[in-house]
Amino acid sequence: MADPISRRADRVSLPGRVLFLTDDANLLREQLDGTDLDWDASIPLVDNISTDELTPGWVCFYYDETLGHYSLVGLRGGTIKPGDIRAGGFSVIVSGESKGCGSSRETAPYSELWAGAQLVIARSVEKIYGQNCQNIGLLTSADFGLLDRIKAGESIPLDEFTVGLDPISAEIVRFGGLFNYNKARLSGQVTPPELKTAARPMNLAEKVLASRAVADAKTGRLGVPGVKPGDAFFTRADIRFSHDYTTAMGAALFTQALGEDAQITDPESVYAFRDHLTFLGDVMPPERKALGLLEHADGLATTQREFAHAKGIRLYDEIQNADGTKGSEAICHNAVLEDLALPGQVVVGTDSHTCTAGVLGCFAFGVGTTDMANAWYAKDVRVRVPESVRFELTGKPRADVTAKDIILFIMAQPYIRASKAIGQVLEFGGSGLAHLNFDERATLTNMAVEAGATTGIIEPDEVVVEYLQRVRPGLERATIEAGFLQADPDAEYAARFDIDLSAIVPMVATPGDPRNGVPLTELDGDVAIDIAYGGSCTGGKMTDMDLYAKVLTPAVAQGKRVADGVQAYIQFGSQKIKEYARSKGYIETFEAAGVQLIDPSCGACINAGPGVSSSAENVTVSAINRNFPGRSGPGDVYLASPLVVMASAIAGKIARPEDVLDR
Repeated sequence: MADPISRRADRVSLPGRVLFLTDDANLLREQLDGTDLDWDASIPLVDNISTDELTPGWVCFYYDETLGHYSLVGLRGGTIKPGDIRAGGFSVIVSGESKGCGSSRETAPYSELWAGAQLVIARSVEKIYGQNCQNIGLLTSADFGLLDRIKAGESIPLDEFTVGLDPISAEIVRFGGLFNYNKARLSGQVTPPELKTAARPMNLAEKVLASRAVADAKTGRLGVPGVKPGDAFFTRADIRFSHDYTTAMGAALFTQALGEDAQITDPESVYAFRDHLTFLGDVMPPERKALGLLEHADGLATTQREFAHAKGIRLYDEIQNADGTKGSEAICHNAVLEDLALPGQVVVGTDSHTCTAGVLGCFAFGVGTTDMANAWYAKDVRVRVPESVRFELTGKPRADVTAKDIILFIMAQPYIRASKAIGQVLEFGGSGLAHLNFDERATLTNMAVEAGATTGIIEPDEVVVEYLQRVRPGLERATIEAGFLQADPDAEYAARFDIDLSAIVPMVATPGDPRNGVPLTELDGDVAIDIAYGGSCTGGKMTDMDLYAKVLTPAVAQGKRVADGVQAYIQFGSQKIKEYARSKGYIETFEAAGVQLIDPSCGACINAGPGVSSSAENVTVSAINRNFPGRSGPGDVYLASPLVVMASAIAGKIARPEDVLDR
């Protein structure tokens, strides 16, 4: 029998310094320069630190200990410089609410770990970031009472860092990370707890998870009578995907843990995408190119291509157009809807917006690179059944209101702004859904993660059948409907909200957080813009093209075009969407209006393509899903609907279509 996998010590010593991430730039700089602070509740801690701030996009080109040199260099204010965290000798990093919001990039906690941190303390920790911390052995806590004990030199019992965790997560912490835990699990040293929940009324997310739960790891039998919030188990992943930001790191972890010859289980259900960094060379500043960062980024694509070929993974790669231009085959989330997923499946991807596939009635969620590397081998992923929140949509939206306005309105509600939705599922239902087509519904599920949720989900219906048969000709209705599941009428929810769609007006989210939604008419005066960007998985779908055309077609007919001094862009979510726009005659209209068209890629949404800002003074109005500091360049980003984005491009300021089009 193989030697047992060792666990962490029962007590944790934290002899290094404590860093308080504070809004006070001077106080932050003093700590970095050597001054130690005592914990005081009056210290203004930074809230909503996104993973983009922990490791900005350009830092993610590294996937080794170099990440520790760049930890937190994207933090708002620009106080933290490369090497500051590592040089400071900090073993504890402290912040406020919602630590690690944003993308699922595992580079973020890795940067802290490799900078010397052993413990992250925050008032609340986002779900994906927290799980990534567990996977790599970085401890987390919301107990600020630990700070005085740590300063006094006390070693802390490890079990204090497992309080509130499900049994699997607690064991992962005790083993120091997911790979060690899985080695112990697969060798029989540790066994996940048996699911004992009896049949019960279940909501939609619970129904999917119960159907895909691994009931017997030896036989591969799936399905259990019932699950409830808090249940922890492994679920079979029907689709696993990664992209050019993450595959290389996952490949390194996979071969490191399992050997060069290790094979992926069922590679036919694994996909890789060259979709994030396709246009990076067009916008990377010369000083970063001089550091060799473009070569690092291109190397990620090369490594992904080689890994996909060696392991039999379907790669959605970069393509060259006949006119010499390039682009991606598709953004991963658009391809999952168009080509891959079916209702009732479990979909996991190394991207936080994997939740988009919830529009099909899937349980779809983002995971970190360590989770994916493990899933390549085991084909299962761990879950803890989340609570669900039900949003009952009623009424008919106004003609100038889109799904983007609806989700910005929902995210501005106190429940979500107070971080109560972290780790939960947003279930959308009600008669109001009848007024939203498939693409518009996908906007709702896509942005569930912006609320801190695990995922969003919508009960599949005839709209799903019509969509799938349109984008996948030949797909049988029976195949689609085989995965249809419905929430039980008496299912339990953590909260319920009635949303009257007829009462919603055009919305914008002011810079800094997607939860900053306000009615457009309540903006403080005119907001002049420099950039109008329509694209990304959120704003690059077929219906989004219809919405851009709804503004630009009459504008062109009226002799109007993009305002002087404004750069306007539309980027397609996939080649299928580009061809749709061409078939509708939109491309000629967009170009006549002065809009620059870009082939598929994530692009400006992740500060990696045309449409990014170049200075802090730039103002952008964008159809993307998040506007965290630095997300799309150094300038301010307002989020808005496709209608408002193109109306603003014509007006030169944030505006509604009615403000720019002749009646």
